[in-house]
Amino acid sequence: MLDTAIEYLRGVGTVKADMLKKELAIHTFGDLLTAFPYRYVDKTKFHKINELSEESGEVQLKGILRKLDMLGEGGKRRLVGRLRDETGVIELVWFQGIYWLERHLKVGSPYVAFGKINSFNGFINITHPELEEVGEENAEAARTFAPVYRSTDKLNAKGLEAKGRRRLTEALFEKLTPADLPENLPDYLLQKMHLPSRYDALRWIHFPPSQKELDAATNRLKFEELFYLQMRLLQSKHRRKTAIKGYVFEKVGEHFNRFYKEKLPFELTGAQKRVIKEIRADLGAGVQMNRLVQGDVGSGKTVVALLSMLLALDNGYQACLMAPTEILAQQHLIGISQMVEGLGIRVDYLSGSIKGKKREKILADLKSGDIHILIGTHALIEDWVEFQNLGLAITDEQHRFGVAQRASLWKKSKPLPPHVLVMTATPIPRTLAMTLYGDLDVSVIDELPPGRKPITTSHRTENHRIRVFGFMKEEIAKGRQIYVVFPLIEESEKMDLKNLMEGYEVLSREFPIEQYQISIVHGKMKPADKDFEMQRFVRGETQIMIATTVIEVGVNVPNASVMVIENTDRFGLSQLHQLRGRVGRGADQSYCILMTDFKLSTDARERIATMVRTTDGFEIAEADLRLRGPGNIEGTQQSGLLNLHIADLGRDGEILRNAREIAMRILEKDPELQHPLNVMMREQLEKDTKRGRHWGRIS
Repeated sequence: MLDTAIEYLRGVGTVKADMLKKELAIHTFGDLLTAFPYRYVDKTKFHKINELSEESGEVQLKGILRKLDMLGEGGKRRLVGRLRDETGVIELVWFQGIYWLERHLKVGSPYVAFGKINSFNGFINITHPELEEVGEENAEAARTFAPVYRSTDKLNAKGLEAKGRRRLTEALFEKLTPADLPENLPDYLLQKMHLPSRYDALRWIHFPPSQKELDAATNRLKFEELFYLQMRLLQSKHRRKTAIKGYVFEKVGEHFNRFYKEKLPFELTGAQKRVIKEIRADLGAGVQMNRLVQGDVGSGKTVVALLSMLLALDNGYQACLMAPTEILAQQHLIGISQMVEGLGIRVDYLSGSIKGKKREKILADLKSGDIHILIGTHALIEDWVEFQNLGLAITDEQHRFGVAQRASLWKKSKPLPPHVLVMTATPIPRTLAMTLYGDLDVSVIDELPPGRKPITTSHRTENHRIRVFGFMKEEIAKGRQIYVVFPLIEESEKMDLKNLMEGYEVLSREFPIEQYQISIVHGKMKPADKDFEMQRFVRGETQIMIATTVIEVGVNVPNASVMVIENTDRFGLSQLHQLRGRVGRGADQSYCILMTDFKLSTDARERIATMVRTTDGFEIAEADLRLRGPGNIEGTQQSGLLNLHIADLGRDGEILRNAREIAMRILEKDPELQHPLNVMMREQLEKDTKRGRHWGRIS
């Protein structure tokens, strides 16, 4: 039944079916069933027009549509209606779909209007209200919760607005019986969790008789969705640990011990020691390591990575480290080469820009085993790169690589795959997304090295520009350096370049060449020119670096103490946190200044307020999750809405934790779900896995 094409539902037909497919990806009865309402209108509550004000927010009104006029010309054309109740009149305004509305709305008829109160020229109105005619056929429905579904202007024009969608869903439930929606959670779970049946939950989520049933349905469907997500991830982890063998690194040898005793530049933090202990246990277990190390900017992930690579060398294996940009890869090359100097370890570098005989030499030495550690960009995964015996593959800033790209490193080692370590300086929220990496082992470096001063962050608008310039001059006078970063969005690269060049001209006037030197770096420059400008800044020959987000990762200048971010509202939270991490690397107090226009969206204000309030990467990650969505963690999509129909990872942390704990307990006792009570769960998981490949196994 649920696989039936949507055109065969009463009231749909081919034209509406095509529109539902194109606009909402509703192809079948099942798709319509899981296109849940995003809110509900309590049809029992109505406001009076004379009670309304600018602060009223969303309201529901009942009255007579007394007038309907088409006003304005061209792009400013609008439809204006007047709704009257016994206390007054309010304007209803539409800018889209106005010709269809003009034909179908009936002046003189009673309507229920729902929408948000706006103010224009001192008068309140409702823009684009949902309007439903009150008649005998919906008088009963008017005494209940009415579902409101996501829609578009094209759907509205085809009669698939809120009322039309409700009719289709009602028609669907006239066909469905409990047998069409079999239970997929065992009785013992339903009783333990006090959950309604699947049939009741799906009926109530669309047509709740009361708030009590709506809450029960919502809780059941969120739990079910998150529970099966956790079951898939935990089963994948269990199978990986039993099926994928790994090289055994039995000993801690000369390379590790000499470096630890003679070369380690500082005392490791407790968190670093804990993570290294976890990695050592993995590497000696005979199972392929698949571990994520997350730690805030500057927490010391690189030293942990190096110590892990030295364990590989001590056991006769090679190691590689792949970074997303040449700048970051070269930074790792310089830092690691300096740290292992004198230990007889050969560290080399490979990227797409290395050609000819130099590349041939590197490839030959890699294949013969003369190169112990190879650092580079995505060039490492090319087919022509062959290792003698790769034992450990590390990926830095793992979110910047496609999942399929990371998977290519698996092919570089035979007969067993290399151990895999992925690192990120973008912390995953403690309570939510961390649990979603259920098929990975997760290590957290949650301490910063001693002596680091917190970065002071402030928000400034254009009227503070002169004061910001004055502050920059004060810092330069102290011998400090400054970043000024402009956004870069591929779709509008020309505009971004124009903004950056205009910013350069303004700064050149304010910081004249007789007194100040300025570097400029952007994506349109040739790599050699970009590197030349960056090296001038690294050597302290320029005081200001104007750049796009190419400096988000990879530039380490301890003397840089100020980060000025222009058009801050065009950056995401995790990107702002990464940019801020470019300063605060020395002993001096550092500053981050967030520049914006006066007008900001609500989301932008929240992002900026979060940045000003905290430098804790985990708190920032929680806020980013709420604002942006976590991505489809099981597939190859890495940002967006995670493919969830009803659960919200930003708000449903408690349900998620509960679902994970229950899934873990079930799988500990019955990992393959063979018990008769668990068969229905195994069948549900088998249905889910038919959807596609599980990339989770390669982190």
